[in-house]
Formats: sequence, structure tokens, C-alpha cells
Amino acid sequence: MTHTQRRPEVPEKPSVDGLEEKWARLWDESRVYAFDAAQPRERVFSIDTPPPTVSGSLHVGHVFSYTHTDAVARHQRMRGKTVFYPMGWDDNGLPTERRVQNHFGVRCDPSLPYDPDLTPPGNPGKEQVPVSRRNFIELCERLTEEDEKAFEELWRLLGLSVDWSRTYRTIGGPARAASQRAFLRNLARGEAYPSAAPTLWDVTFRTAVAQAELEDRERPGALHDLAFHRPGGEPVLITTSRPELLPACVALVAHPDDERYRPLIGGTVRTPVFGVEVPVVAHRTADPAKGTGIAMVCTFGDTTDVVWWRELRLETRPVIGWDGRFTADPPPGVDSAAAREAYARLAGATAHTARARMVDMLRESGDLRGEPRPITHAVKFYEKGDKPLEIVTTRQWYLRNGGRDEDLREALLARGRELHWHPEHMRVRYENWVAGLNGDWLVSRQRFFGVPVPVWYALDADGTPRYDHPLVPDESALPVDPSTDAPAGYREDQRGAPGGFIGDPDVMDTWATSSLTPQIAGGWERDDDLFARVFPMDLRPQAHEIIRTWLFSTIVRAHTESGTLPWKHTAISGWILDPDRKKMSKSRGNVVTPLALLQQYGSDAVRYWAASGRPGTDTAYDTGQMKVGRRLAVKLLNASRFVLGLTDPAPESGPRPLDATPDSPVTDPLDKALLATLSEVVRTATEAFEEYDHTRALECAEQFFWAFCDDYVELVKARAYGEFGPEAAASARAALTTALSTLLRLFAPFLPFVTEEVWSWWQPGSVHRAPWPDPAETLRPAADADPEVLATARRTIAEVRRAKSGAKVSMRTEVTLLKVFASPAELHHLTLTARDIKAAGHITTLETTPTPHTPLRTETVLKTP
Repeated sequence: MTHTQRRPEVPEKPSVDGLEEKWARLWDESRVYAFDAAQPRERVFSIDTPPPTVSGSLHVGHVFSYTHTDAVARHQRMRGKTVFYPMGWDDNGLPTERRVQNHFGVRCDPSLPYDPDLTPPGNPGKEQVPVSRRNFIELCERLTEEDEKAFEELWRLLGLSVDWSRTYRTIGGPARAASQRAFLRNLARGEAYPSAAPTLWDVTFRTAVAQAELEDRERPGALHDLAFHRPGGEPVLITTSRPELLPACVALVAHPDDERYRPLIGGTVRTPVFGVEVPVVAHRTADPAKGTGIAMVCTFGDTTDVVWWRELRLETRPVIGWDGRFTADPPPGVDSAAAREAYARLAGATAHTARARMVDMLRESGDLRGEPRPITHAVKFYEKGDKPLEIVTTRQWYLRNGGRDEDLREALLARGRELHWHPEHMRVRYENWVAGLNGDWLVSRQRFFGVPVPVWYALDADGTPRYDHPLVPDESALPVDPSTDAPAGYREDQRGAPGGFIGDPDVMDTWATSSLTPQIAGGWERDDDLFARVFPMDLRPQAHEIIRTWLFSTIVRAHTESGTLPWKHTAISGWILDPDRKKMSKSRGNVVTPLALLQQYGSDAVRYWAASGRPGTDTAYDTGQMKVGRRLAVKLLNASRFVLGLTDPAPESGPRPLDATPDSPVTDPLDKALLATLSEVVRTATEAFEEYDHTRALECAEQFFWAFCDDYVELVKARAYGEFGPEAAASARAALTTALSTLLRLFAPFLPFVTEEVWSWWQPGSVHRAPWPDPAETLRPAADADPEVLATARRTIAEVRRAKSGAKVSMRTEVTLLKVFASPAELHHLTLTARDIKAAGHITTLETTPTPHTPLRTETVLKTP
């Protein structure tokens, strides 16, 4: 495609200030970033844009990673693709509920009736007001809508080239329908199943937690040596960090080859304090070197307990309820009067309080041997929780994900190898996660603001739910809410009645919906034509810490539903680090909100800092880099003003081609060398973008730009002004305008506002719809160029500047004599550019001396005052 220029209209005093508001509005009005759904698939580039969690405000980490994606989108658009670049809002789930609870001072109580006139507290306090589920959901929707407007305003200010007509919400109708449809198909294929089993449980949120949402946190604790008793009264010592779980103890377990305990295996011992008889059993995962070599199994203290309980078919004695407190009644087996009396001292207590009380009772009974020994150990938490997880038995829904299916695991590992990773080493995180799965994906949550599990259960004549035969809706009825909708064949007045039905009370994990973002955004089963054009998508950009959650779960859903990857490439961004090199996060309280930065430095400057962060690499928050970015944007304005001020206006009869005009060919060797060098920069930047290395593309463009401004412009300024005749001036001006057009397009993905501003001074349309430069475009008028001509001229003028700086004189000081010692080849290059060098350096006489085996050096004689 050939570009045309018009008579430049350059502002007298151009400024980077105010460009965001001006161009964001004009881009919106002209729909310059609108997706053309009529284009064939081969001309589409589709992006599975991360939907940010709507739980307060965006932070600088969002600006960092979303700028990377936007640079790719802008580049692809300039490569002639119609870019499918939607924005979604991840507005369901625990973060939103927590924000609503804190913002309005309410908590959800599903037992309460709906209040159509509810007014939440004006001054939320520590005590939260209970509201009905429907009221709570309305408050969630109200607050997320406000947050989403603020998010969109900030994204527009940043200059994201999103098609805002294609925004979606993960709690919106299309998303709920897609999520429920995928679940029902999983259920029909046997990939989704219910199970009543031990579950990792967050006692604050009172919901189950999946393996992917766990994190270990170092916490202080203590080891306690407890004495169990053999039938003859001899003690058996075990070491535990959780003595409060003694009433839940169901066995002692030792390694079958441990000679110390082999005589005990098959027999029984009695628990301290409670006197409950429990078996001594063997399991090969018991560690003889840990503690005393024999451990108590409780239902349930940790995931190892669950494994031993399941594989050894032990009894169940639950003691901790959904609220994290000890249940009012003792578990089965704690039957004696003394045992029940002891348990009463624990009833209603938190695990922390119960531990202290249990230690007191052990001291009283003499079964605590020695004093507790302080330790620091890893404790499992829900990633968004504040208290250690417990394990309780609940009924939950699961999706098969390879945790217990070797064939599926291998298929998912193969998908990981099929995917193109940027950077490649991030694939190891995916493979390690898949290989380490020890269970299926728990997708149900005991929360409220989410996508309901779309099933009901028939009640028998006694009112008992038939969990083994769930009632499911027809896909045409989706989305449904079993808490308010009745299943086909039933009336609402049969809800909860014998012979009637009940709805599943749970919602799905937020990842169960977010794992379908390609399908939701792409119109799966809603717009078949669109879906065929955008799916599988080309790119999934995301952070590395959610490879195990978002990336993995999306691959699982696409693999099981479509038998394909959901995208071809994934670009992984790193974290933003604070000045102490710690990850920025809301939980740490060290995040920086971006609005003030965008206003202070300008969006292009902040984008420059963000784009300087390499894919997959953690990057420091650095306002110094933003200042560099602002300086770059200002320099681009000023350099453009200079170049366009030199350019001959287009004839009144019409525009003329930019790269080669009949009356201004590029004839000077220095100008040709510039364009040949620029051609190599274009090639490098293009290859970098093809590898999703936006940083390298920016670096090579920026490096050339500063050399262009500092050296080339200064070298050709006199000639461009016409001091050596019209033909020489025309060559310089043609090279300058060609270079400027190319540079604006190279910088456009990174600095969209300032490049659009300059483009508007002399080119029709938007720079963001202009074609990405082709190396041949700049090389064509410089086919016989030697880039070393420019390199030699730059080295020579740099030597002159160094001499003047050393003498502490003005750069305009005359040089009466410049002696250059260099190789014959360098001197030949110097001869071709001597005119420009003398003019730029204010040199009267230039002498050259061949020195074949030494690098170029100079001797400078300055004019004395």
C-alpha cells in the first residue's frame, strides 16, 4: 500500500498534554478499532482478553500487562488483520462479594425474604446487616456496574484499542448461559459428577476451595508429644501440631516395615483424654523419620489424613463445622461420660482456642509429654482467605481434569506441548501443575453472586433429595436459577415439599465461567458465524501465576467440548515489583493505582514503561522510566515538527507518494545509508512482534530514533535547508519524511496518542489503520546503499562533539582543522559525507590520513577566541 501526504498542518507549539481526551473521543466516533465480522478467518486475529476482576480499582499491574496485549493488537491491525479484541469484566465470585459486604455493610442470609425497599446502611460498621440473597445479588450488580464504568474510563485513557461494542460480563446472561451449557454437556458426557467427600473449606467464606486456589503460608505453630495407651497401659508417643483434633482421631498409622511398631499393627490403642479405642494400621506413605515415626489419623486434619482415611477405609469422626468451630455434639465414638465432658470444653470453640484447651486437658491427664516445641510450618490457605483451611465433609460438584484419569492427563500435557508459549520456558509451569494434580476440579461454591449450578433434585415421599438423579433444564431455557425457577414438569409450590423438588443451592466457581472466555466472547452457540471466525483464538495473554487456574482450566474446557486448543499462542506477563522487589498486590497493600500516573506523565509515557517489561519477566515499578517515555513522546513531537517544516508541501493538484517522488529522489549516500539502516530496524521489529517480544520491537525502534534525532538530523540539517542546492535538499527531505512515516508506524503500538497526533498533521486516516512498515519500503529508494556510510559519519561527528565538550565550548564553536585517521574504507565513506560533517561540526578544513589497522580517531583544532 502506498501512503500519500498532504500539505502539513503543524501546530506552532505542539504538546503531549491533552492528547488522550482528544484522540480517545475521535477514535470512538470513527470506530477505528471496530471488529469487521465480515472478514474471512484468515484475516482475523482474535484475542482472549483477560477480564479483570471487578472488586474495587485497577492497579498499575493491570496497566502493565494490558499494554502488552494492546501493543500486539495494534501491530496485528497494522498488518492488515481485523482484530477481535473484546473486553470482559470478571464480576462474579468471592472478591466481588467481599467488596459488596465491606462497601455496604451487609451479609447474605438466604433464609430472609426479599425486601424491595431495602436501603443498605449509610455508614457500614463492623457488624454487617443480614439481607436476602436476592437483595445481596442486586447490591453486587449495582456496585459492579459502577466499577465497570470506572474501569472502562481508565482503559480508554490508557488507549486500549478495544472494540467496546463487544464487552461482556461473566455474570451477564450470555455468560451464564454458556457456563451452564458447558456444565450440562460435561454432565451428559460423564465429565461432571457430584460427590460427598472431605473438602478443603474456607471457614470465613464458608465455601469449598479447589486445589488450584490453594497457597501455603508460613505460620507459627508447635509440636506436641502425646501418649496413646496400649491395652496393657504402656504409652505410644505420637507427635502432632494439632492436638485439638484428638476427638476426631480414628487410627494410628505406621510404615509396615518399621520394626518399632510392627507388633502394634492390627491391634488397638486408646486415645488420651477421650479413651476411644482406635486401630493401629500400616501404610507405606507413613514416614518413619517424621516425629516419632507413628502418626494419628484424624477426620480431618490435612490431605494426608484424607488419603489414609480413604485407602484404609477408616471411620469418620468430624468435629469442625462449616463455621470453623467445634460442633456442639461430640462425634460418633466419643461416648463415655468422661469423654463427652471433655468434649464439652471444646464445643463451639475455634480451632485456635480448642488447641489451647486441649493442651490444658492433656497436662491435667498427664498425657502431654514435655512442653510444646515452637515451629514455623507451611499452612494451607485459600488464596483470598485470611484463616487456615479446614477439611469438612460436604457434597460438591467436580469436573474431571486429569487428576484421577491418566489418559486425560496425558492428553492435556499434549495440548500444552501443542500450544506456542511466549516465553517458551513458561510451559514448564503448566506441565508441573498437570503432572502434580491429585484430584479433580471442584467447581461448586457455597456462595451467592455467581452462576448457579443448573440442576434440581426430586424429593421422594419422605422429602429426601434424590441426588443420584439430578433434574436438568433444556439448553433452550438457559440461563436458569434453580433457587427461583422450577424444573420442567414441576410447579413452584412444590419446592421443598415431599414428592416435589429442591434446587441445587450452590453456584459455580468463578473459574468455571472464566475458563469459557473464548466461547463467551466468541458467541459460542449464540452467533455461529462469529464463532467460526474467531475460535480457536490466536492469542491468550495472561499472568504467570494463573497458569494453573485460568490457562489450564480453559484448555480443559476447550479440549473436552471441542477437541482443540482454545488458542494458538499464549503470552505470559510477569509481576510488577515494588521498590523492595516484592510483588505488588492488594493483599500486601503495596499497589499503586494508575490514574494519577496517567495524568502526571501522560498515557504514552506510562505505556512506554509498561512496554519496556519483557514477556514473562517481573518488572520494577519505575517512574523514572515513565519520565523517559514522556521525553520520548515530546521528542517525537518536536522532531516531527522539524521534519514536516522542511518538507515541500504537496502540489495543489493532489498528494504525491511519500517514499519516492519524481522531483525528490533519494540520491545522497548518507540518506540512502539512513534508509538502509532503517530497513533493518523494521525487519528486526517485525520479527520481534512475530515472536510476541514487544520489548525488543520497542528497543530497536527507540535506539534508531535517538540516533536519527541526535546524529542524522544534525548532519543533514544544513543540506535540508538548501545550503547545498535544491537536489541535495530534496534528497535529505525525502529521506527525512520517509524515516518519519516509518518511525511513527513503528512507535504506534506503544505510543498511540502522540503518533496519531503527528500523523494527523500530514497523512489521511489513522496511523493505527496504516500498514505496518515493510523493510522493502525504506530499502527501495536506497537499494545500492552502504549502511557504514552513516556509521562512519556518526563516529566522526561524535569525536568532534567529544572534543568540544572536553574543551567546555559551545557545539557551534568553529573547528579550524579536523584530522581524521582511519582505514581506507572508512575514509571513503567519510569522503561521501564530508560536506554534511563539515556543516554539522562547523569545520573549516577536513584532512584525512589512512591508517589501515587502527580504529577511526581524530585530532580537532578549535578556533581560539
